[in-house]
Amino acid sequence: MSGDREKLHSAVLVAPAKERRRLRKQRRQAAAELVAEQRQKERTQARERKAAEQAERRATRYLPAAGESGPATLRTPGRFRLPRHQDTSAMLSGAYPFLAEGGLGSQGVFIGQDLYSGGSFVYDPWVLYANGVITAPNVVVAGIVGSGKSSLAKSLYTRSLGFGRRVYIPGDPKGEHTAVAEAVGGRAIKLGHGLPSRLNPLDEGYRPAGMSDEQWTATVVSRRRDLIGALTETVLARPMSPLEHTAIDTALAATMRGNAVPILPMIVDHLLNPAHDGDGRLKEDGRMVGHALRRLVAGDLAGLFDGPSTEVFDPSLPMISLDLSQVTENSTLISALMTCSSAWMEAALLDPAGGQRWCIYDEAWRLMSQPALLRRMDAHWRLARAYGIANAMIFHKVSDLDNVGDQGSAMRGLANSLLANAETRIIYRQESDQLGPTSAALGLTGTEQSLLPTLGVGQGLWKIKGSSYVVQHQLHPAENRLFDTSARAAAKV
Repeated sequence: MSGDREKLHSAVLVAPAKERRRLRKQRRQAAAELVAEQRQKERTQARERKAAEQAERRATRYLPAAGESGPATLRTPGRFRLPRHQDTSAMLSGAYPFLAEGGLGSQGVFIGQDLYSGGSFVYDPWVLYANGVITAPNVVVAGIVGSGKSSLAKSLYTRSLGFGRRVYIPGDPKGEHTAVAEAVGGRAIKLGHGLPSRLNPLDEGYRPAGMSDEQWTATVVSRRRDLIGALTETVLARPMSPLEHTAIDTALAATMRGNAVPILPMIVDHLLNPAHDGDGRLKEDGRMVGHALRRLVAGDLAGLFDGPSTEVFDPSLPMISLDLSQVTENSTLISALMTCSSAWMEAALLDPAGGQRWCIYDEAWRLMSQPALLRRMDAHWRLARAYGIANAMIFHKVSDLDNVGDQGSAMRGLANSLLANAETRIIYRQESDQLGPTSAALGLTGTEQSLLPTLGVGQGLWKIKGSSYVVQHQLHPAENRLFDTSARAAAKV
């Protein structure tokens, strides 16, 4: 009996534990079934939504079968979406090798075709400056003879005339811009031996609006003093001494007391025969200066500066060019003429109300060889932003700058500063021996350097701040006939 009671007691204790385990197992199974049913329900709903969206897309027609016509061609209310991906250009070039610059926009002067993107290339230094792309609206153009750099410069300034800009060319040694000036309604002033034109370097010149009489008088005196000094240094080929400066100041003051518009022979007379010179010291101090200026009055450089001006500078004309093609045989005379013309146009250039103007320095190596002209050019380039001027310097090769002055000299520094203050550099075809200096001066990459000897006529590498473009300059047939000096030369043969 006692054994039966023990078995019954054990069965009573074991039964509740087994029941609890069975109930827990049932609950877990029920929970798993509920989760599975919920997931199956969600998958079914997702399949139904996807099927409904696909059916809706198949039923929706965004474009007619033949496509839309007119201005709405190929347009759709749907938005084209792609996942964003960012990588280096070196990596992307393997998957998509046709990468090109986005261009400079559509505002400005049409130049031609971007050879990498195939799109139109438009350039305007004032627009780029206003948009913050560049900080200096100056341009440097370099290229060998026959590469098309002159045609590009002419296109730049003539196409800008339609935007209200004006063009000043303070010296045209080859007379290339004379026909252009006449064609656009401007004027080319021809100077040379045997021609009737005279240029008085001591004229008052153009008076900017809003300048008081006192300011104007002081400006005229300062301009005359600086110009006489620049002409003297050009002829002497050396800087003047303090005693020579004093002699010039004294002669100019004496001349202006008796003449409203002095001319250069009067200055020479006062230098060689000064009045009230009791001990003769003033005559001795100004003797070299007087004889240097006498070359412009009665010597081998006479005939251009020895009388009143026969030409009037009219800044309202669309273009003014000083044609020096008749005096190309005399480098000293060309330098003196360009010194005078730069001062002649300077008042109009530095007029804040004068509007936006191009100032073209063709055959720039001639100007940079003269310290007075180089200093005047440097001043114009530094004041370009304040006065709305875009300077363009044209020469054959960048290494021309290395021929200016001695290594480490002030002249070499000024020449290099002109390049530094031009954020638009246009390089046309260069000879193989010029690739190294050009690359070093402009910071070209290896690819850009190897490209220069392969450029065709009218093709140029445009370096604008941090961007590079290879552009084919395009000309209208009428422009080609007017601009192409090689075609005119061939026609004369």
